[in-house]
Amino acid sequence: MAKERLKSPRARLFVALDLPDDVRAGLVDWQRTSLSDSALRAVKPESLHITLVFLGYQAEKDVKKIARAALATAAFAPAVELVAEPLGVPRKRPRLIALDARSEETVALQKGVEQNLVAEGYYEPEKRPFWPHLTVARVRPEAPGSRKPAQIRNQVHPLPEHMFRFFRPTRLVLFKSHLRRTGAEYESLAELELPTANDETER
Repeated sequence: MAKERLKSPRARLFVALDLPDDVRAGLVDWQRTSLSDSALRAVKPESLHITLVFLGYQAEKDVKKIARAALATAAFAPAVELVAEPLGVPRKRPRLIALDARSEETVALQKGVEQNLVAEGYYEPEKRPFWPHLTVARVRPEAPGSRKPAQIRNQVHPLPEHMFRFFRPTRLVLFKSHLRRTGAEYESLAELELPTANDETER
């Protein structure tokens, strides 16, 4: 079985939560004004998401089985609260800028997705705990061909107070990642629409 999988065409896969249109639009407006440093490359609007499980390269012939396992757990859209202050990751010499996405429901959803994929033999859990976050920018290399990230000199401002920061994701998606020179591009292979539970904090 292992040799057969290695001979199959491979796809770089991950499972993620997609964003509502209004949240995406607000983040794009914020990116335009707050990510002014030349060292930063803003994540494209269509690529904004919250990753739950990164599967790496998998046999393309297994995509349907992986999709069934990955999308079988979600019963409703988890509540997410974006923390206003951006984080550099890692802190000393950041390679990316992210927003913390606080959500116990997302943590629970991720655990269910992970368990299904582990049971089917498509994933081995990471040792570090899952951190719900939204990557909004990546740091360019210090020089062409360098693996060292450039120094960020201009402050990245927090999300404005008026911005809608509490939301429920619209879909659970199995994505295929295409690596390009201009950055990764993501193709949706399977989606599950997430019904929104009634929640007073959304009003």
